Amino acid sequence: MDSLLIKGGVPLHGEVTISGAKNAVLPIMAATLLTTEPCVISRVPNLSDVRFMGQILGWLGADVKFDNGSVRVQAKKIKGAGDYDLIRKMRGSICIMGPLLGRLRQATVSLPGGCVIGARPINLHLKGFQALGAKVQIESGYVHARAKRLVGAPLFLGGRAGSTVLGTANVMMAATLAEGVTVIESAACEPEVVDLANFLNAMGAKITGAGSPTVTIAGVKELHGAEHEVIPDRIEAATYAIAAAVTNGEVTLRGIRPEHLRAVLDKLQDAGIKIERNGAGLTVKRNGRLKCVDITTLPYAGFPTDAQAQMMTLMTMTPGISIITERIFESRFMHVSELSRLGADIEIEGPSAIVKGGKPLSGAPVMASDLRASAALVLAGLAARGTTQVNRVYHIDRGYENIDGKLRQLGARIQRIEESS
Repeated sequence: MDSLLIKGGVPLHGEVTISGAKNAVLPIMAATLLTTEPCVISRVPNLSDVRFMGQILGWLGADVKFDNGSVRVQAKKIKGAGDYDLIRKMRGSICIMGPLLGRLRQATVSLPGGCVIGARPINLHLKGFQALGAKVQIESGYVHARAKRLVGAPLFLGGRAGSTVLGTANVMMAATLAEGVTVIESAACEPEVVDLANFLNAMGAKITGAGSPTVTIAGVKELHGAEHEVIPDRIEAATYAIAAAVTNGEVTLRGIRPEHLRAVLDKLQDAGIKIERNGAGLTVKRNGRLKCVDITTLPYAGFPTDAQAQMMTLMTMTPGISIITERIFESRFMHVSELSRLGADIEIEGPSAIVKGGKPLSGAPVMASDLRASAALVLAGLAARGTTQVNRVYHIDRGYENIDGKLRQLGARIQRIEESS
């Protein structure tokens, strides 16, 4: 497995262009299964998760062609079953179920399995499909959904931790080809859901209210091909903004949508970070001494769980005590033990991490446990004295396009150590 070798202590300076959003492009790629006509998606990041989704679509029978940041998909004739060996590699692949059910009226998809950051059940997805008239069975590790006809209905998708992003996407896609009107209450409000709705509408769907807790879908008989540009990745943007802060550098983010980052930017400003408009981008730099902030992760538009680990790295460097509370996933503090190896002083009490910051970090070998934990460890390595080796970086390659190359362009001393075969 590849690793990243980082020699820390260098302030980052320069500009970085933010890639397309991983969490938007995956369901958008899945949505191409809803039509027999070709679809072209641009601003597609070169990520392992995106390549896996391409393989899944190809296995289902679609013609998939990647070309220099875009992907063309045509699903003329497809089958309604997703293979375990592909689905198990990526939880997000469950989002093929809604399009298969919508178009074929049947879908058999392997359960995606466990996740290191905690339970991520798909019961709300299945509840939504059942509300549309599908019969759902779970047998031998597969979910089987079938319907003679799908009929729009009012349904509620709220769960223990709030709304479900993939569940909203899945049900929304199935409902585009249902008879009548579907109203999703407690729908996820994330920008990635809005981006999917915009793509579906470009295909001929009739969706209103995306980005609010109530989404209405008036079913249509068929969808057609469309072209679409994916929104920028707000979590990648947040990660590079925090990288500027932890290294005491100055980084300009290009190709972003600041309105998607308000919760993160607000906390960075509270922490003593200066945010300036720079043309169409934002410039991030320290504004004097760092200040402690308390953070609670919440569904959008609250502070995103996907930026929690990165902010924790910043708080380890901030004199005083910060409390970071995780309200989305119960096991999303896997990075704490590895940050402690670098010298961080962090205690876990229930859903909260108590960060006693201000002690300098020193380089050491660390092990990544998941995508965002990987990013937090890379940021810590950039700030630490000496050399840090982040192992198992296949996690980071799932969600960050060319992270070592982009950081090198900003002046970081970072190199990828490739596993010898």
